Amino acid sequence: MNPSEFLNLPSSCNILIVGGGTGGVAAALAACERGQRVVMTEPTEWIGGQLTQQAVPPDENRWIEQGGATRRYLRYRQEVRDFYRRHYPLTATAMRNSCLNPGNGSVSILCHEFRVSLSVLEAMLAPYVASGHLFIARGCEPVHAEVSGDVVKAVTFRHVSVSGQRRVEAAYVIDATETGDLLPLTGTEYVTGFESRDMTGEPSAREKYEPMNMQAISWCFAVDHLEGEDHVIDKPTDYDFWRNYVPDLKPSWGSPLLSWSATHPRTLKSVEREFIPNQQRFNGCQNLWTFRRIIDRSLYTEGFYPSDIVLVNWPQIDYLPGSIIDVTPEEKEMHLRGARQLSLSMLYWMQTEAPHHGGSSKRGFPGLRLRSDVTGYGPDGLALHAYIRESRRLKAQFTVCEQHLSLALRGKHGSERFADSIGIGHYNIDLHPSTGGDNYIDVEACPFQIPLKSLVPLRVRNLLAGAKNLGVTHITNGCYRLHPIEWNIGEAAGALAAHCVAENTQPHEVTENRSKLNAFQRELSRQGFVLEWPGNPVPLSL
Repeated sequence: MNPSEFLNLPSSCNILIVGGGTGGVAAALAACERGQRVVMTEPTEWIGGQLTQQAVPPDENRWIEQGGATRRYLRYRQEVRDFYRRHYPLTATAMRNSCLNPGNGSVSILCHEFRVSLSVLEAMLAPYVASGHLFIARGCEPVHAEVSGDVVKAVTFRHVSVSGQRRVEAAYVIDATETGDLLPLTGTEYVTGFESRDMTGEPSAREKYEPMNMQAISWCFAVDHLEGEDHVIDKPTDYDFWRNYVPDLKPSWGSPLLSWSATHPRTLKSVEREFIPNQQRFNGCQNLWTFRRIIDRSLYTEGFYPSDIVLVNWPQIDYLPGSIIDVTPEEKEMHLRGARQLSLSMLYWMQTEAPHHGGSSKRGFPGLRLRSDVTGYGPDGLALHAYIRESRRLKAQFTVCEQHLSLALRGKHGSERFADSIGIGHYNIDLHPSTGGDNYIDVEACPFQIPLKSLVPLRVRNLLAGAKNLGVTHITNGCYRLHPIEWNIGEAAGALAAHCVAENTQPHEVTENRSKLNAFQRELSRQGFVLEWPGNPVPLSL
């Protein structure tokens, strides 16, 4: 990370975006396009969040290519495909495929490498950096916020490797951090964990509020497989612990975590997954090799890739012993280290002990090679950052609850219509096992809208949610946390901040005045936001 970015951090700007993840990048694009002076900080080396540093291939709705996203997100997707067409030795058939999926992974129709995402996102931002509209400071963490009344005046940052601090004043501040870090720093009201039924009225909620009960984090990594070679890593320090670890969940997990078995999200029964390196058979999430594959070697000139490349973000690396939010720095680091040890232990188990399928008596796949280059040479050869599924969540003007979008509750009527919609999304309410001992929670959801009021705090006047920290619950976070939705949230936050600066208004005035709200929504539509689903489709199943 270049310390000169920190040392030259501007002391003021129109819009300060804290966090350069998926939502933060989208916010910067929207604000800069309106001519605003923007500063965006990011604590890691890579901007892009779950698209890059967290190494998570996009999880998306089935209509994503037909308009279930903003124009800028669709442009990003097209730029990824064009990057491969310009720079990679694709086969003639792959080159002609307008829906090119570089990895042919089953989780997405655009499984691809994270460095490609990084290149595309940096290229999309480059004109604004060159013109002086955008200043990006990597390696910067917020440590203090100055608040006067209900207004955030400034945020102070430190660098991960350079001494000293830098203070930035801004008219508007967008919290696009991965865990809602500005909420406690600014004294903005928020919630964490699993709300009670009394708090939300949700059928799937708990009887009591469990603030430390959060979805597991995962430290992802990439591998390929070179048959006949030995790439076994050193035995991880905590391997014996994880080798014998059986998740204590309700309903029961039913098997050791390090195995080919995992709970099926809907049936909650133990299911045996398939793992056969370099197979081409496409079998959804039952086939771990093709599930999150980011390079399918058959799409490239013969011999260019010796193996497919696969991203490991499977249930077997979901870290359950504790949360990294609202704990001491020592406890946070303990759990981050534990998540890395779990991932390394899963790799070592696959290399040395994992059974082969098809009745073979063989054990282990020593040819599995950790591809730290693919994920940016993060700690221990893993991704640069842990994948964070759940953030602190804003106590917003409106909170989206299960009853607003559950298919079982809404039926043929579809999701709740929001007059202040700023975008659309669709994904099941998909909650991974949690630190409080819950197994999967999987609730079918109708295609839904994103209400503007969920980005706006109840009290603070110039702070906006720009990522997974908007006004949702533990339950509905399960479908608002995915890539295109986080992008839409961040992009809308950037557009709203820019609109408020240009029109000399405030977010609360926009949400409370129908005329101002309609004007802002018209502006969003011109920029390529989709505010409602055509016909409000209700799927029978994902």
